[in-house]
Amino acid sequence: MPNVTAFSELLAGAEHSAVHLEMRDSYGIAGEAAEFEQFQRTGVHPDLDPEGEGWSGWVSMIRAAVARGVVVRRARIVSEPVTAYIRYEHAGTVVNLAAGEQVRWLPRRRASDLALPGNDFWLFDGRIVRFNHFTGDGVSAGPEMCEGPAVAKLCAGLELRYPALRTEPRG
Repeated sequence: MPNVTAFSELLAGAEHSAVHLEMRDSYGIAGEAAEFEQFQRTGVHPDLDPEGEGWSGWVSMIRAAVARGVVVRRARIVSEPVTAYIRYEHAGTVVNLAAGEQVRWLPRRRASDLALPGNDFWLFDGRIVRFNHFTGDGVSAGPEMCEGPAVAKLCAGLELRYPALRTEPRG
């Protein structure tokens, strides 16, 4: 696999924007498994403290970027009614917001007219793309970098729709 710049380096180098698009209805992230199982049993997200150990690295990275003037946006394209995993993500979104991210939701039915890449991604300053690949079970299959202008433009297409996206998912 070609060299892939660490996410933390890309975010630290961002000057204007960092845009994240998530398009899966569930992820199989090993580090979230126990929390997700607890959420399914209780309906309550077990870690909503932005200062807590589970979030501290993420929150500090996002806060540092926002303090430098970087706009950090996250959009989630979701099927409705939403899956248990999306309900879990939504419950934890308060931490993303507390860190300084702007988070929006787009029902999959309303995404049909958007030209988007086939994978989740981060777009930094409208020019550097870091794709996140996943297996069918939602396990990370590794990232991939792309600095091609046409690909960056494709990923930036979401920015035009961003202000009209929902702040809450349905279902």
